[in-house]
Amino acid sequence: MGETQSFDLSALEAALTELGRRSYDAGRTVEIAVYGGSALLLTLNRQVNTGDVDAVFEKDKDFVKKLAAEMAAEFGWEENWLNDGVKGWLSKIDAHPGVKALFKTYPSEERPGLRVFVPKPEYLFAMKCRAMRVGGVDSSSDIEDIKLLARAIGITSSKEALALVETFYPHNMLEPKTRFGLEEIFSSLDARVPDETASSRKP
Repeated sequence: MGETQSFDLSALEAALTELGRRSYDAGRTVEIAVYGGSALLLTLNRQVNTGDVDAVFEKDKDFVKKLAAEMAAEFGWEENWLNDGVKGWLSKIDAHPGVKALFKTYPSEERPGLRVFVPKPEYLFAMKCRAMRVGGVDSSSDIEDIKLLARAIGITSSKEALALVETFYPHNMLEPKTRFGLEEIFSSLDARVPDETASSRKP
């Protein structure tokens, strides 16, 4: 992949498979939780590439970092291709049952070296909303991710969106840009509905 590696779905799966293989060969079974764009790639096949993998792996931190560093050196990847910078965005209920789910075991269930967990779509939606970048509804990949997740979980209004976000993050943790951004996103979606309905009725 070179120094500026970019993970699409197949490349991400290959990296996780290799990480799992190395862990299994070392006699270990480690667990990581994957967030952000990587989680969207795995669960909703979001058609974007991600430059790194946002993950949390506190129980096996030193071991996982060692394997990731070895893979980076061997394949010419950036050293922090697997990093835990996302920790600052986690909800206080991150460890609660039902918030995350097991996605897959790598390289296989018969050779369990790596168990990958992903946040439920509702949690991922809340994280994306909280981390929303400023710049308008058409200038950020976060916006498209929010729209994708909203469709997946059936959120149709900014009121519903805020209510969901506040189940994961306290009211006082949400910046004004989050509220204004959600209002803008869902008002733009609502504005398209009549046009789409009218066009669908054309013979």
